[in-house]
Amino acid sequence: MELNDMLAPDPIRLPADPAQGRDPLDPATALAHPDSPNVWATKAEQAYENAASDEDRLVTYAFARTGYHRSLDRLRANGWKGWGPVPYAHESNQPVLRAIAALALAAQAIGENAEYDRCRQMLSDADPDCVATLLD
Repeated sequence: MELNDMLAPDPIRLPADPAQGRDPLDPATALAHPDSPNVWATKAEQAYENAASDEDRLVTYAFARTGYHRSLDRLRANGWKGWGPVPYAHESNQPVLRAIAALALAAQAIGENAEYDRCRQMLSDADPDCVATLLD
């Protein structure tokens, strides 16, 4: 859903992820493309699904935090000023939004509820419809 706020910036439509077409779970992909939100989002999602210990939850959080920061870098490099629509329907935006969601879930898993709330709000601000897809 795109908003009709005339003061809002144009929706961000990112170019393809730097690691597009490569296996995001292969360590060689992360080493070749450490700037890829898809790599870190995928690693965080897998770690979250398999987390069985506090150490596993911390690893999930580290992957997710890396993905979040790489996502912010990518958004800013493509004209995002800290707010405005980032439509989930645009496929190249999905890794960035998934990385933000992964941080929300990883933060919640370690009891960092304020960070969960902040990331959830960030997703809602970017594309309200993606929250149900990514977090609920």
